[in-house]
Amino acid sequence: MRATYMYGPGEVRVIDVPDPTIHDAGDAIVRVVRACVCGTDLHPYHSMRPTPLGTSMGHEFVGVVEDIGSDVRTVKRGDLVIAPFVYSDGTCDFCREGLHTSCRRGGYWNSEGVGGGQAEAVRVPFADGTLVVVPVEENSPLIPSLLTLSDVYGTGHHAVCRARVGTDTTVTVIGDGAVGLMAVLSAAQRGAQRIILMGRHKDRTDLGLEFGATDVVAARGAEGIAVVRDLTGGDGTHVVIEAVGHLPAYEQAVGVVRPGGVISRVGVPQYKSAPIGFGSLFAPNITLTGGPAPVRAYIETLLPGVLDGSVEPGKVFDRETDLDHIADGYRAMDTRTALKVLIRP
Repeated sequence: MRATYMYGPGEVRVIDVPDPTIHDAGDAIVRVVRACVCGTDLHPYHSMRPTPLGTSMGHEFVGVVEDIGSDVRTVKRGDLVIAPFVYSDGTCDFCREGLHTSCRRGGYWNSEGVGGGQAEAVRVPFADGTLVVVPVEENSPLIPSLLTLSDVYGTGHHAVCRARVGTDTTVTVIGDGAVGLMAVLSAAQRGAQRIILMGRHKDRTDLGLEFGATDVVAARGAEGIAVVRDLTGGDGTHVVIEAVGHLPAYEQAVGVVRPGGVISRVGVPQYKSAPIGFGSLFAPNITLTGGPAPVRAYIETLLPGVLDGSVEPGKVFDRETDLDHIADGYRAMDTRTALKVLIRP
């Protein structure tokens, strides 16, 4: 089969690899119907150490179950399924507590002998705990929105859940990528009083306004902080969702959070240290939260709105290509000429 591998910064290839097979009784083989390129895929695209063997790519996919191990009970051949961006057994104490990203037996795609979603098929460990069956056909127009449940929609939802956004909350979202826009949508769904989106790309911030943002601030750094402070009477907002992962975005979050507020980080941090001391978080009683979203815990909550069409998170996909041209999709996202690229294997 064909699969996407990265060999070094900017070097993305589609190569032939062996078809996945059942290794354990709890496995399933899923034929990928749609995958996508994630903003976090751009981190190794910029900085990974070159390797002659390459590393498989992709952690977001929906597909059709082609084969199952002898112990699999909750999915069957022919089911359309959503695969969260981590696999998990669904039975350990962390999974039962809704923290599937810390599953004692789970893991991430593209590691421990498990392939990635930017491929024609994937072996899914712990199929019963990982996969969610959805009652649609593989050619359904809902597929792009269902795909967001594998990562970005659940991650935006996680950000607002960790920050306890509610009707008495003002929110700043830093970052107009797919996760930032999903955080805007999720904050609006929870009735946030005001949602300030900090982003510079008009096509994206326009979508943010459609999803529920009340204000857009294009300025960055000290200037952007001053604008948000001005919009909020000098106080800042109760919640800041940092959806970028770079240190300047975190420093901006510290600058716009209200005393007693919450910074919720869901952008994967690309830095080793950041201000958390007396003057930044301690003295104003700021809470720092976030982390990798256990999206498997949220799919059943978010799925009904996608199925009935009342919410369309799939609008974050603004470009589509096939697997053979996935390198073009990476380049488009890297140059910010695409928000999020949908892949047809």
